[in-house]
Amino acid sequence: MSAVLRTVNRVLIGLVGLVLVLLGGSVLAVGLGAGPPSWWIHHGPHDVLLGAAERTRWRGTGWWWPAVLAALAALVLLALWWLVAVLRRRRLAEVVVDTGDGEEALLRGRALEGVLADESGNMDGVQQAHVQLTGRRGAPAVRVRLLLEPHVDPGTALHQLTGQALTHARDSARLAALPAEVRLRAARHRAARVN
Repeated sequence: MSAVLRTVNRVLIGLVGLVLVLLGGSVLAVGLGAGPPSWWIHHGPHDVLLGAAERTRWRGTGWWWPAVLAALAALVLLALWWLVAVLRRRRLAEVVVDTGDGEEALLRGRALEGVLADESGNMDGVQQAHVQLTGRRGAPAVRVRLLLEPHVDPGTALHQLTGQALTHARDSARLAALPAEVRLRAARHRAARVN
């Protein structure tokens, strides 16, 4: 999930939760006998939330129904976009491999991710490796995150990754190209004491 989508997701969930808590809490408070402000739509425990006067207030004006329909349509489109964005799979489930005889085979994405993570994690100076396949079945791409030991040169680690692990994966799956986004991070360590 991208950072923008995570932010939108949290803001929308927070706003919906806040509105529901405020409305539900105020209706409950009024129902239990608390005095509502004069502008509030609910005035007592036996009052309905929307009476006939509130429901038919703007019925005769020409702008009311188009505005209501436009707002509801925008709300439905926003909710559908949010649902699709949350449910969409980010991981590539399988990769199409050319077998060389004109046929194709399917390679599980998790298997390729596991092999890449193992080979990347076994490189000198790499403390931890995380790999995720993205893209399409016929044109996969890779996201690699490496946690490096404090003494490792990032350029050397990147050169080893591209020259060994990514090259092996590309060649073994017979892919024309395997684009990669690599993020390197140094592991935290305590300062060395000098005596």
